[in-house]
Amino acid sequence: MGVKLEVFRMTLYLTFPVTMFWIANQAEWFEHYVILRKRELWPPEKEDQRQEIEAFKERIRKQREEKFLRAAQQNS
Repeated sequence: MGVKLEVFRMTLYLTFPVTMFWIANQAEWFEHYVILRKRELWPPEKEDQRQEIEAFKERIRKQREEKFLRAAQQNS
């Protein structure tokens, strides 16, 4: 029984990862379960949202530069 059991275990050890790799690399499965789920959780940004974020970053950058400039002028 020992050899038959070892052959069964080795077959199981080899077929499970190969099967999982094959299933995970199916394009239809990947698109359905991963890409659509990702789009559902994180929808694509709209152009106006992106512009608002860029304007906010620019405003923060200008405030930071003004703060550093004032600090440099006071230290001089």
